[in-house]
Amino acid sequence: MGHSFIAFIVVIGILVFIHEFGHFVAARLCGVGVDVFSLGFGPKILKKKYGRTLYCLSAIPLGGYVKMVGEEPGTVIDSEEIKSSFTHKTLLKKSIIVAAGPFFNFFLAILIFYSLYQFSGIYLAKPVVGKVMDGTPALAAGVKPGDIIREINLNKIESFEDISRVVGVSKGEQLEIIVERDKKLVGIILSPVLSPGKNKFGEEIQKYVIGISGNGESFHKSLNPFQAFWQSLKDTYGLVKLTLLSVVKMVNGSISANNLGGPLMIAQMAGEQAKAGVMNFAWFIALLSVNLGIINLFPIPVLDGGHLLFFGIEAVTGKAVGDKLREKLIQFGAAMLVALMVFVFYNDIARMFYGG
Repeated sequence: MGHSFIAFIVVIGILVFIHEFGHFVAARLCGVGVDVFSLGFGPKILKKKYGRTLYCLSAIPLGGYVKMVGEEPGTVIDSEEIKSSFTHKTLLKKSIIVAAGPFFNFFLAILIFYSLYQFSGIYLAKPVVGKVMDGTPALAAGVKPGDIIREINLNKIESFEDISRVVGVSKGEQLEIIVERDKKLVGIILSPVLSPGKNKFGEEIQKYVIGISGNGESFHKSLNPFQAFWQSLKDTYGLVKLTLLSVVKMVNGSISANNLGGPLMIAQMAGEQAKAGVMNFAWFIALLSVNLGIINLFPIPVLDGGHLLFFGIEAVTGKAVGDKLREKLIQFGAAMLVALMVFVFYNDIARMFYGG
């Protein structure tokens, strides 16, 4: 339990620091003064003032905040502070400051993936046929266990993942496959067929297959800096897409909202990933960083996305959202977040005590 708690504090500390540091850096670059930079909420455990900013470590490690000069509309500030006031900056600068937090979360994920790929490369499944299924196009066309698939429709095949990708988008059209068999190249022609399967969410789907499985062997591939950067962008984009799809499917009921987890689940998973090794732990931080970035961009008052929504309305109408309406919307957004926190805590407790 202690191991999980420490891992949880490390994970949350990194994610919150990166997020708030994004706001802080953007604010300073845009000429906005920062009064407080805090990791955590509540009573201040440690604090130190540098320049005008008070840097704090607070007692409740479930977030953080950056308090800027003139942050709230209607705040009365001295005339000499107007030039460093958030409210008095242009919409573009205010939007950059607000969006910088989530952006830094995405950047952290990219940086982690890049570092992992530069350090260890990637492991891919060899494009070697392990088994040919009965009654499938591969069996009818003469594909045999041990065949190494080198090319499909002039597409060079490097890994078994490449086979799945090319076959998956084939739409059932005829494929020309080159396999290596007994050190000789053999040409095979076949057409994929639709077969029932499951996607990442456990939903029943139809996908194109040729009826083979791999032999379980993998190989290591080193990546140069450009390849590592491109792969890190692809992985971060993949996590963003997967997270958004998960949210949509929870909203429409395709997958259960009981899958949502809160701090207890994160602590448990953080502990497990930390025990599994530095690379697993780093990957877990990248995953949560992407999730945090996306959640903060939801157009809910209180969150960064809510502020961006207000700025968007102001840009379109030419008028800022009224203080009273803004206050009511923020209260509504806060109530939504509290309800969500209660729900995820309930899910965590149900999993711990009832295995739900």
